[in-house]
Amino acid sequence: MKNILNRLINHEMLSKEEAKNVLINISNGSYNPSQIASFLTVYMMRSISIDELAGFREALLDLCIKVDLSAYNAIDLCGTGGDGKDTFNISTLASFVAAGAGIKVAKHGNYGVSSISGSSNVLEKMGVQFSNDASFLEKCIDQAGICVLHAPLFHPAMKNVGPIRKELAVKTFFNMLGPMVNPSFPKNQLVGVFNLELARMYGYLYQNTEVNFTILHALDGYDEISLTCPTKTITKTMEGMLHPSDFGVSLLSQNEIEGGKTIEESAAMFHTILSGKGTEAQNNVVCANAAMAIATVTQCTPLEGFQIAKESLLSGKGLVALNKLKNISPPTPKGGAI
Repeated sequence: MKNILNRLINHEMLSKEEAKNVLINISNGSYNPSQIASFLTVYMMRSISIDELAGFREALLDLCIKVDLSAYNAIDLCGTGGDGKDTFNISTLASFVAAGAGIKVAKHGNYGVSSISGSSNVLEKMGVQFSNDASFLEKCIDQAGICVLHAPLFHPAMKNVGPIRKELAVKTFFNMLGPMVNPSFPKNQLVGVFNLELARMYGYLYQNTEVNFTILHALDGYDEISLTCPTKTITKTMEGMLHPSDFGVSLLSQNEIEGGKTIEESAAMFHTILSGKGTEAQNNVVCANAAMAIATVTQCTPLEGFQIAKESLLSGKGLVALNKLKNISPPTPKGGAI
């Protein structure tokens, strides 16, 4: 690691293979916590290269506990986090709204590191149970339309990194990697990123895969559609810009989509919105993100997707999906949880 750190300090880039090997060595305990923290810090101070990102991704996918959900034309709705906005759990809510609309969802998530409440924090608080058992996950996606892949159960290689990320409490390149390393390898992906540079990197990497994807970045910094400004979109076939008017709604102010200050507040807000009792702003921003998931899978227009999402949310179908998921009990977990 000393040689790698010296090279990085001298502003050198790692090759894809070198990046992959570093992550494999981190996973097998070859480096101490100080070395790992130093390595992570480098990428807070300079941009990651495409080769480095590709190498890190390849390592995590090689090392993960894989689950086969190929029988379902599933989508993952996931943001990188790290945008510093502290919104409520928009993409997680949108996942249940999409599931309520009949879209199969394989939701990859984790505990919050740089935010108050990650998707796993709020889902755990709501009573959702986590497991990496394949039959349990199939049962979830079959009966509830959604399954939750809690990242630490599928990436035991990251057990040496989890505590360091928590102590650092700022975004690292693992925020960038999260949406790209879903262990079920979903056929569709809706991913929000925290800056335009990363959006382009994601676009480049996903172009070389079979994944049907939509990448989102709100121009005022959100890693999802915020409806507070235009949103940059990148798909396999086009780049474009989405405006609130594309969903038939008005521009929002940032304070209308702020989240709770604690996990408890976040969970209460989550349940209120999924019960159809959220504010118009909250409902619209959730439905806009769910709309893009629906549009990614079905190729409908954003407006058509929004109308389908709104019906799912206000009729209680999204809440039904959550309640079904909560009522499915997993077997004893296996593998290495963080």
